[in-house]
Amino acid sequence: MFTIEHEFDATVVTLVDDGQAPLQEDVIVTAFEDCVTVEQYDARKDDSLKITFSLAQIRDMAAALDLPEGVYRVRSTLRDK
Repeated sequence: MFTIEHEFDATVVTLVDDGQAPLQEDVIVTAFEDCVTVEQYDARKDDSLKITFSLAQIRDMAAALDLPEGVYRVRSTLRDK
């Protein structure tokens, strides 16, 4: 299950682990104009862990989800900013 919220400066997607136990904490993906953050609460440390991706890294991750094992470079028809 997931939710999508549009805020002033970002789109926030929350991924809820509603499968079988043991369940993981929610994952919050926040897309800004220049980066994407992925955040998850760590109960062992009582703290949230956050990773920040550039838009190029997100583009590469999306492409990688549909490819077999290997090394790749994504070529864009548009000039990368």
